[in-house]
Amino acid sequence: MNLNRILFLGSVTAIILVGAFAPMESVSAGEPAVANDHTSSSYTDLSTVNSPEIPASVKFAGKEISLDPIDMWERLDRELTAMSYTHGNTLLAIKRANRYFPVIAPILKEQGVPSDIIYLAAIESTLNPHAVSVAKAAGMWQFMPSTAKEYGLEVNDEADQRYDVEKSTRAACKYLKDAYKKYGNWESVAASYNGGMGRVSKELAAQNATSAYDLWLADETMRYIFRLLAMKMIMENPQKYGFSLRANQLYQPIEYTTVNVNGAIEDWPAWAKEKGIDYITLREHNPWIRAKSLTNKSGKSYTVKIPTQQSLSRSKQKTTVYNPSWVTE
Repeated sequence: MNLNRILFLGSVTAIILVGAFAPMESVSAGEPAVANDHTSSSYTDLSTVNSPEIPASVKFAGKEISLDPIDMWERLDRELTAMSYTHGNTLLAIKRANRYFPVIAPILKEQGVPSDIIYLAAIESTLNPHAVSVAKAAGMWQFMPSTAKEYGLEVNDEADQRYDVEKSTRAACKYLKDAYKKYGNWESVAASYNGGMGRVSKELAAQNATSAYDLWLADETMRYIFRLLAMKMIMENPQKYGFSLRANQLYQPIEYTTVNVNGAIEDWPAWAKEKGIDYITLREHNPWIRAKSLTNKSGKSYTVKIPTQQSLSRSKQKTTVYNPSWVTE
């Protein structure tokens, strides 16, 4: 054995022996040698953690969904519990909804898509139009490049319409309606949005099922439709799940003037300055712009949003509340 190791072990043994025979501090009979008094004034009880109530049924896209089957109840309980206590993302989704629901909801209605589908955007991106996933899905509706192009969106290094809220919402509606024609129910449509139409169609046939609720799929896709239900429940009544907001804490809609660009832009920062804003403001409110220039050889028409100065000021912007149940005062 290594000499240093022998010396070390000997030292440890000596310390133990000395400790064993060293006189102890005077301790009264029945008292522990180490204080462990959890009843002292310095001890604080942990906060109560409440489990969210799961109803007997929920309604989504006009369909009543029974939660009497154990697996249905537990799957929703898992997502509602997780979402209720993942405070940051859920809170941001509610705040952003006040800005973006007034934009998205009318498009869904115009396109004949159920209003509840709006919560799909919330679970896809927490309503962040700048969102990018590790798989390179982008924008509020998280389109992959190939699917975006299939549904009419421009995707390149200079202009990427996946980040355009209005255009990507219309593209999402096209996808969703195509999926509904195939499946005839919105839960399978939602599952296909996560797992792909090919996979869901294949598994519906292979498992002799008609609804995604009855499918064994990848865990993420199986959870997806219940995350959708959970997000709806929370956003319809945030206070029930512990979220408390004031009207001035919601992100307010932005008012814009628009400029149509039909040619090339050599320098977006210079262009922005000419319009009375800076480059960061241009990019923030036009996230489809992906570079400092726009070649635009085909002469396409692009709509550029210029936010009003009043909208960019906390003290001057109008305070509106899209859904009164979102605020406590």
